[in-house]
Amino acid sequence: MNTPSKPSLWLTLQAHDAAALIDFYVAAFGFSVNARYDEEGSDRVGHAELLWSDGSGGLMMGSHKPDGEWSTQPGTAAAYVVSSDPTALHRRVVEHGGAREVSELTEKDYGSSEFTVVDPEGNKWSFGTYPGA
Repeated sequence: MNTPSKPSLWLTLQAHDAAALIDFYVAAFGFSVNARYDEEGSDRVGHAELLWSDGSGGLMMGSHKPDGEWSTQPGTAAAYVVSSDPTALHRRVVEHGGAREVSELTEKDYGSSEFTVVDPEGNKWSFGTYPGA
């Protein structure tokens, strides 16, 4: 599999507590922080970039800005993320806590092993081995 040098697709979302959600994504899901710019004089995140563990995709996020050009309501995002080891990732997410499990780790009839959780802000995340057709 060719790993791109930089992601070419970015999920974007906003959060009520972006700093805490970034910490959750790193600890529970295994994202890494590639960039983070806090708003001066506040506890708000102006912009952050998180990379998926294999570098194939990324997440751009920040604190909710209701009047911002890219404003999205916190807790409304949904993503499917390909994982080479969903069993280990599922264990990591469950052990970390903070996510509500929607579907347990199961083998799907189309050959994927996957599970779905909702993060602390309400975004839905499915992780599995299905790489797309």
